[in-house]
Amino acid sequence: MKILNAQETRQALPMRATIEAMKAAYAALSSGRAEIPLRTALPIAPEEATSLFMPAFVENAEGENALTIKIVHLFPQNPARGLDFIQAAVMVFDAQSGKTLALLEGSTLTAIRTGAASGAATDLLARPDSREVAIFGAGAQGRTQLEAVCNVREIETVWIVDMDKTRAQAFADEMSGRAPIPADIRIAPDPKIALANADIVCTATTARQPVYDFADLRKGTHVNGVGSYTLDMVENPPELVVAASVFVDEHQAILAEAGEVVKAIRDLGFDENNMTELGQVVLGNVPARQSSAEITFFKSVGVAVQDAMAAQLALQNSHKLNLGTEVDF
Repeated sequence: MKILNAQETRQALPMRATIEAMKAAYAALSSGRAEIPLRTALPIAPEEATSLFMPAFVENAEGENALTIKIVHLFPQNPARGLDFIQAAVMVFDAQSGKTLALLEGSTLTAIRTGAASGAATDLLARPDSREVAIFGAGAQGRTQLEAVCNVREIETVWIVDMDKTRAQAFADEMSGRAPIPADIRIAPDPKIALANADIVCTATTARQPVYDFADLRKGTHVNGVGSYTLDMVENPPELVVAASVFVDEHQAILAEAGEVVKAIRDLGFDENNMTELGQVVLGNVPARQSSAEITFFKSVGVAVQDAMAAQLALQNSHKLNLGTEVDF
């Protein structure tokens, strides 16, 4: 069995290749070549924490099937202990025999595959001439969102929106000029300024109320929403859901976990049948953006097929790059 730590997992998942892996993951999901039960949540009452279990089996069009499980632990008391809020691991198994092949550090894999999902959506849905992006949330997810978007569009200016200005400045200092990210990264004093010229918006927050006003969004903007993953989290305004062309990772997962979509259905009369799985776009079954003025919205709550395809890619690259530690198991 091979073990990949956080640094090795990062090396094994170059963003551009991971974006293509996410397209393949969504295509497999929408074509019925994947099995992904809704994630199981296990409450850890003494810690006010939750553990999530996300298995997946993917029949890969390349002929190499993927079998994985990701376990994510959300422990809100961890930061006070000097530990990350999210702890995660991904196990990879041989899809023919069930033999354990690898254990990967899951938080890094999750951040990269989540960014790559938005990269895939941006590549398919954003206007080709997009040059300016606004990132809401200066955490790990915000970083991979920016990296992914800059891999598929020639971004010239970046706006960072975060309530913690020190954290936003650290984001700007760290990411500025790291190819293909431009050097021009600006900290927005308020969301309205960030959205004034934004062609692409990425929200990667844990907000329970919208982090911007829909009225401030320009026509022709593409929005990636990846932060909210429960029904009480609403980082994007529900009005966006009604006004935009809505693309999602998986229909049933969105109805079970996407707060802004469910709120739009409940309060604004949005028809859930107006959501299109991104995999259908990858497969060429439905069109993507149809006009330069159209607002497109990709909503993702994260599905296990992403972890399966990312883990498979990481394991393949670990062999090519001689990464990881082999242990008897």
